[in-house]
Amino acid sequence: MNIISYHELRKISPQKARELVRKVFESNNKNVSKTAKILGVSRHTVRRAVYGPLEDKSKKPKSSPKKLSSELENFIVEESKKTGFRYRRLSFYLLRKYGIKISENTIKSILRRNSVARKTKRTKKGERSLYDYETLIPFSEFQLDTKHLLDKESLPKEVYEHMKRYNLPCYEWNIIDVATRTRFTAYSYELSSAFGFMFISLVALWLRTHNVRNIIKIRLDNGAEFCGGSERKLKQWNEMLSFLGVELNPIPPKAKHLMGIIENSHRADDEYFLMIHAERCKTKDEFIQRAQKWQDTWNFFRPHNGKGMNGRTPFEKFIASKSLVSSHIFQFPTLLLEDIMKKVGTFYSLFCNKFGGKYVFTTYRLKQGFFEVSQGACLKLSF
Repeated sequence: MNIISYHELRKISPQKARELVRKVFESNNKNVSKTAKILGVSRHTVRRAVYGPLEDKSKKPKSSPKKLSSELENFIVEESKKTGFRYRRLSFYLLRKYGIKISENTIKSILRRNSVARKTKRTKKGERSLYDYETLIPFSEFQLDTKHLLDKESLPKEVYEHMKRYNLPCYEWNIIDVATRTRFTAYSYELSSAFGFMFISLVALWLRTHNVRNIIKIRLDNGAEFCGGSERKLKQWNEMLSFLGVELNPIPPKAKHLMGIIENSHRADDEYFLMIHAERCKTKDEFIQRAQKWQDTWNFFRPHNGKGMNGRTPFEKFIASKSLVSSHIFQFPTLLLEDIMKKVGTFYSLFCNKFGGKYVFTTYRLKQGFFEVSQGACLKLSF
């Protein structure tokens, strides 16, 4: 009698293999030992095929004491879909926002089991670097941009509604040093060129006060809060800011890739600051205080893996450069530009008044998180 191998048939279909066992068992007077010998299997296998179900039994363990509850698993899936994070970022996000510590591998298994789709994006290969990162000196090349905080596409709905309900600042102003990734940040409730000029002036004065002596080149877009694509306005700003050694270089239209460093930092703002801390703030002062802590975390403690950084923090990269710039430069105060305007007005007057053939600058000293005017003081800048 020619019979197909039980083991070969089982690879095709376990049900068919057990049906074969039952047929051989019946044709041999229900003799278990003889059936097992013919098919080359154990007697236990024969009894299992004859007296048990045709389907394989579930391999799921009867008890899983370390298994996450279905409620927690559903929560992780919902947070992943809402934020778009994968296992590594989601693990960090759950720990920072909810205090829930779950390993990356566990989250990876949950996302795979629930078929959570992964967001993909196209990348271009073979592009040249934006800068020569190995030869850049600290605080010479900068990128400047603003971020609209109330963004429905970037923030979860509850965070967006909370910021709107409690009237938290709407715009973030950032200048980032390309060499060290050091950030200088301010916030406002509206965008205007007056605030743009004020923020650039504040950062430039801060840099010069802390012994930055090289030319400060700032790359920015053509937004209305800056020069708005106007050649006349750009020439005027560059002429006024030249007394601080600042040179503004707008990018060409539709060339956002030239601002890649600061655009990536905006994503980190969403993921590690706004999504976690914005809901804990009910006043603008609370928001500014947490924003200050976020800037300090970025500058002193957060490692960066971008080109030229090699996993170092901005402060570590600065120390390694052996620059003569004062390390106090990293303690730039996070400000609300409306508060500065109430105290000193716009900054255009700083560059338009002459005194004895020299340009008069107003010096500022830090007090309670804001710049306070020191009346009658004249700051002589040489570079």
